[in-house]
Amino acid sequence: MPKYYSTKTFGTDRGFSCCFRQPAATHSHCSLLHGYSLGFKFVFESEQLDYRNWVWDFGNTDWIKQWLQDHFDHTVVVDVDDPHFQDLKDLQQNTGILRVVPLNGVGCEKFAEQVHRYVAPRV
Repeated sequence: MPKYYSTKTFGTDRGFSCCFRQPAATHSHCSLLHGYSLGFKFVFESEQLDYRNWVWDFGNTDWIKQWLQDHFDHTVVVDVDDPHFQDLKDLQQNTGILRVVPLNGVGCEKFAEQVHRYVAPRV
């Protein structure tokens, strides 16, 4: 049976600018807080098209975009195992100068995993 694919991209121009660090990367600057403008690409797959000949209705992606904004737009993403996790959470609570988003792992690969875990069960 043929498979159909459709792609939705939320590019770096969307402003998913987040800051994070890799505490275990003590050999490089990646152990310091640094930022990136992230982009996300979703590939939807189906064995059949819907009544509109679509794999996925891109008008139904606002919930994905909102989740991405909540987690990666002007945030400091911190691994819950980061030795300075509580310090950053305290800074957020005491000063309001940053928005900390705790995740189980940081970095592009872990971000992709977290996004997949959120999106895949809902499509």
